[in-house]
Amino acid sequence: MFIDGKKIANTLLTILKKERKIIKKRVGLSVFLVGSAPEQLSFVKIKSEMAKALKVDFKLIHLTKTPNFIDFANLLKKEVANPNVTGIIIQQPLPAQLSTDSIYDYVPLLKEIEGHRKKTEFIFPLGLAVMTIIKYIYDGKRKQDIVFVDMKKDRLLFKNVLKSKKVVIVGRGITGGKPIGKTLGNLNVNYISINSTTVDPESYFKTADLIITATGKKVITPEMLKPGVVLINAGVRKENGKLKGDYEEKDIKDIASYYTPTPGGSGPIDVVYLYKNLIDAAKMQK
Repeated sequence: MFIDGKKIANTLLTILKKERKIIKKRVGLSVFLVGSAPEQLSFVKIKSEMAKALKVDFKLIHLTKTPNFIDFANLLKKEVANPNVTGIIIQQPLPAQLSTDSIYDYVPLLKEIEGHRKKTEFIFPLGLAVMTIIKYIYDGKRKQDIVFVDMKKDRLLFKNVLKSKKVVIVGRGITGGKPIGKTLGNLNVNYISINSTTVDPESYFKTADLIITATGKKVITPEMLKPGVVLINAGVRKENGKLKGDYEEKDIKDIASYYTPTPGGSGPIDVVYLYKNLIDAAKMQK
């Protein structure tokens, strides 16, 4: 059974629109994009469209040429100083000379809405998206009542539904496997992390109850899976002009009990949670 991420996202967006109406102040999102990769431009466009739906000021700072680190940091500092900017996004991946966790130190905690910084107020949106899908699958009531995940209130639920499950995360990137793993780790959920250096990864796949993939490559094939496995994909690749995930849906649909499609799986939910964090940031900022 495939999980309709668009349907879940639309339900959450309806709730978020009501939250937005309550806030009378301006809410602004500034997005830094370095380079002109088609995939990144596509992601930025999706975010700009949702900004319109939520009546959020959206600003794209698009740098077609890679600046040096100091110049980039100064641009960040200038933008965060604007009181009308509620949140900042640095579109990943960044060029190598800018790719360091310290870049987020230039963004105040209450404006760094993706949850990269230590002691952050926010949970990475993709982590929340994955937990929403997990709750939808394993909590029977969820299918009739889709609401935002509350990591404090739902902590016991996740612990109970996942304690007997063998969970595997494939990938460890800054925008995929790493934040998903951190989200599960904060819930004290045990999981196995698989990456390109793992020896015999198929042996872990064959016994997994839940596999979360975030590589942008085809890493899962039918013979690797046990019947009834749950597959959640967060990776995106392009093949013959089409966006695909880390497995071929037609190959696994009769093996998996649940799976997310690409596009239309975790992605739309991820973007809604980004704006949920932005609106929460606006509430916290005086």
